[in-house]
Amino acid sequence: MKAPLSIPRFGIVLGLSLTFSLLPQPLPAQAAPNLAAIQAQIRSLQEQAATAGEAAQQAQVQLNTLNHTLASVQQAASQEAVTVNSLKKSLGAIALEQYKSGGLSQSMELLFSSDPSLYLSSAGSLESVTRKKAIQLRKYTVAKQRLNATSMTVNDKVALVKAAQRQYVAQQNAAKAKLAEAQKLFSKLSKAERKRLQDLINNQENSDQKSSTALALKANLGSGRGAIALRFSIKQIGDRYVFGAAGPTYWDCSGLTMRGFQSAGVSLPHSAAAQYGYGKFVPFNKLRPGDLVFFGHPISHVGIYLGGGRMVHAPHPGARVKVASFGYRFGNLSYVGARRI
Repeated sequence: MKAPLSIPRFGIVLGLSLTFSLLPQPLPAQAAPNLAAIQAQIRSLQEQAATAGEAAQQAQVQLNTLNHTLASVQQAASQEAVTVNSLKKSLGAIALEQYKSGGLSQSMELLFSSDPSLYLSSAGSLESVTRKKAIQLRKYTVAKQRLNATSMTVNDKVALVKAAQRQYVAQQNAAKAKLAEAQKLFSKLSKAERKRLQDLINNQENSDQKSSTALALKANLGSGRGAIALRFSIKQIGDRYVFGAAGPTYWDCSGLTMRGFQSAGVSLPHSAAAQYGYGKFVPFNKLRPGDLVFFGHPISHVGIYLGGGRMVHAPHPGARVKVASFGYRFGNLSYVGARRI
């Protein structure tokens, strides 16, 4: 089992309490903010941050795969280099042997030989050495070509790894930037306004948690791997969202589904986009509890279907694991499809 992840610093911002250490100057009284509108703006930025964070998870999965492939190719190149060097030494030994036994031309050796039968025996040995050299030379040529091709592959994989690393960092920075925007909005409020906004958020989350628990208790969860994963996810209702987290008390969307199916004995990657490649496709009108449902182009969110047009999911920073309704759209994200594992 994967060890619990350390919680990224930027993921906690607005993810646990929206509490900030610096107290900014309050807005002028005549410019009293519409807290509901600010809450909506902050939530939008949090959702955008979650999308970028999930893209970073996908980049991380690709990076891990590329690093594994690179290591395999590098090991193959190392083994092939050993083979090439061994064949090279063998060729050198054969060449030396041929040089020692082939100092005179065949006609001169026959002319000066006192025993032609001894010469013919020697000539046969020389022919054998020549054949041996030809065979080893062919082996060497093939091994050298294979090594050259593998070395080119290594260079290609190194370039891909570097590109994946850049993509991962870029998506992490994008997530941080969106949370920084949300923090900036929040920091413009007075202390009293921040408390009122925090109360709004907490009341909404508490209400969602209560209704989510009630809906889960009434649901028919079915059986099989999906049902086991669904039951696991239901137990996490009320836990906080944190980027890159996969339990035991903090989650992002694909971390929750990954651990859910791990409890059912299924290994999934920590990425919504990567998880879409597992299992079999399920039409929208054939969904059943335990199916994975995916959203966004490119895919940036995943939940576990509960039934009745609802899913259990870890939404975004500032929110908790909950039950949510969806259709062909979920907020700003379009429905992509479902997979049955």
